[in-house]
Amino acid sequence: MSDATSTAPADRARSNELGPVARFLKATELDTRMLGMIAALLIIWLGFHIFSNGLFLTPRNLWNLSVQSSSVAVMATGMVLVIVTRNIDLSVGSVLGFVGMIIGVTQAEILPRYLDFGHPAIWVIALIVGILIGVIIGALQGYVIAFLGVPAFIVTLGGLLVLRGAAWWVTSGRTVAPMDETFRLMGGGPAGSIGATASWIVGIIACLAVVLMLFNGRRQRKRFRFPLRPVWAEFFLGGIACAFIMGAVWIANSYPWPIGIVRNYARDNNITLPEGGLFIAHGIAIPVLIAIGVGVIMSFVSTRTRFGRYVFAIGGNPEAAALAGINTRWVTMKIFMLMGGLAAIGAAISTARLNAATNAQGTLDELLVIAAAVIGGTSLAGGAGTVAGAMIGAVLMQSLSTGMILLGVDTPLQNIVVGLVLVIAVWLDTLYRKRMQ
Repeated sequence: MSDATSTAPADRARSNELGPVARFLKATELDTRMLGMIAALLIIWLGFHIFSNGLFLTPRNLWNLSVQSSSVAVMATGMVLVIVTRNIDLSVGSVLGFVGMIIGVTQAEILPRYLDFGHPAIWVIALIVGILIGVIIGALQGYVIAFLGVPAFIVTLGGLLVLRGAAWWVTSGRTVAPMDETFRLMGGGPAGSIGATASWIVGIIACLAVVLMLFNGRRQRKRFRFPLRPVWAEFFLGGIACAFIMGAVWIANSYPWPIGIVRNYARDNNITLPEGGLFIAHGIAIPVLIAIGVGVIMSFVSTRTRFGRYVFAIGGNPEAAALAGINTRWVTMKIFMLMGGLAAIGAAISTARLNAATNAQGTLDELLVIAAAVIGGTSLAGGAGTVAGAMIGAVLMQSLSTGMILLGVDTPLQNIVVGLVLVIAVWLDTLYRKRMQ
């Protein structure tokens, strides 16, 4: 078997009958739905850039867009598994708001009674408490859904209402602030970014990881005698991925610190400002790194673990999965526990970014998360979905919101657009499934 491609003569004959675009897609094995979503994202970006007089595609706006998308992207990775199993979670926005309030109260009011304010353990304890509460909420909802047989729509709708009220009840409607200084790093900002040098290092490591992944995938295909992609296709995929990664790093490093913060930094460090000013790059924001890390872990869980295979088996055919010996109830409960934990991470990012815990946190986030997962290719019929697609869907949804804000669109009209996008995404998913049958 050669290292190029080893296909049967009949396969080559069929390939020659395809058009150039079809041959390219077959060789690279690119997902057409993913390509369509990326194309739609680029069109939206260009449209907003034109109508906003060149304000959208700037390093500042794209950097802020990445930070604002982080919490939704984190939750969307869990929503993929929920929807794949033919369930839904309408409570994620309220979980975010309730857990965010618990995190805020824990570190701003409860722990300072026993530890000095600013103690390095305060934010760690608060974060752990928040994640544990998120997991417990998910476990309670998952138990009722899986073992008591109550539909997920009803259980999570009740959770939406109960937890939104509970978030208000914790502080009687008060806003809790400020947050711990170290905890605020999770929200981004000049201090919550890793700087230019570290960002380039992260980009290089990510590119090496892409090359290693492609090499390992090719080696595994040869080992099990699966068809190989052409060598040029491997180089193309690696080159495109690395170009995207390094381009994203370049954009993050093109956004400088605000002038006032630079002056304070120079004064505190006895640095003389040059005539043209001092350029200090933000680099990649910490919440973006958190979202990417969660995405990588969730991709591994969904595609490389027994739990992930069980999830997709249940979504494809619940009865067959049960007959095959899969404990479908326990798997379903674990999915909602995972979703609760991810909502808690989203709450930490959101609370750190706002430097406060408010009762409005997470309002309508459940719609953004569900829309991100569906737009990203997760089928409401179950059995199909990707974590990467959901994260791109989160960026798309946040792009719509950010673009409409730049254009001065009122909030009610923004909600109308989000609703229409969700309906259109489900409609396109229905058409796609009919075409594939």
